[in-house]
Amino acid sequence: MSQSLDRALTVLDALAGGPRTLDQLAVSAGVHKTTVLRLLRTLESHRFVQRDDARHYRLGTALFDLANRALDDRDVRKAAEPALRELNELTGHTVHLASYEGGEVVYIDKYESRHHVRMYSRVGKRAALHCTAVAKVLVASFPPARRAEVAEGITYTPMTANTITSAEEYLAELERVEARGYALDNSEHEDFIHCVAAPVRGQRGEVLAAVSVSVPKILLDLEGLMALIPDLKLAADKASIACGWTPDVRAGER
Repeated sequence: MSQSLDRALTVLDALAGGPRTLDQLAVSAGVHKTTVLRLLRTLESHRFVQRDDARHYRLGTALFDLANRALDDRDVRKAAEPALRELNELTGHTVHLASYEGGEVVYIDKYESRHHVRMYSRVGKRAALHCTAVAKVLVASFPPARRAEVAEGITYTPMTANTITSAEEYLAELERVEARGYALDNSEHEDFIHCVAAPVRGQRGEVLAAVSVSVPKILLDLEGLMALIPDLKLAADKASIACGWTPDVRAGER
């Protein structure tokens, strides 16, 4: 990677945390202010960066446009939208769509809760592999050898008292997910939120993504969350059919 490109990407990454001054960006990039200023002028001319005020810079509109265009080009996101929107309207709770990319699980779509108590999550945010329902669904779809490889590579940071903390526990949980067709995050990532997720499949029955319903415990207890599973699985099946899947394909694979 060229030095200028590396510095420009470092600047953009720093700006993702909010507006920054020239001095702050120079520290982040590890170069003199004049070098950062040249980078900023180039990025500003392409609308990747814009001035927030006399001293601060922030991410520009071109970056968001690029991200949205990339997301819109994802077939699973477009195909799943009607089913996910219907699920969100039916339950009133937060609905996420996530995919596995390059060793990470990333949220690629989100439908906000209609309740006053909401989750902090966003499109593009990474989901922890060992303690989120969407990640469990996606990793459970892998062949055993690949599952084991993923499990051994995880740092099992305990997020709550319920978090899985070993590869052995994780692999056993993935077997349960595969067997029942959905995954549960029983307040494993955050104490006050629990979540259920199910797979969205493609034409050959392969898992393309995971759809989830996330609910603050103050709004719904575990029994109430589990009662949402039939609606979740129906929505996942509708999204899968829109992606080219047929029930016979999945039945034949299991």
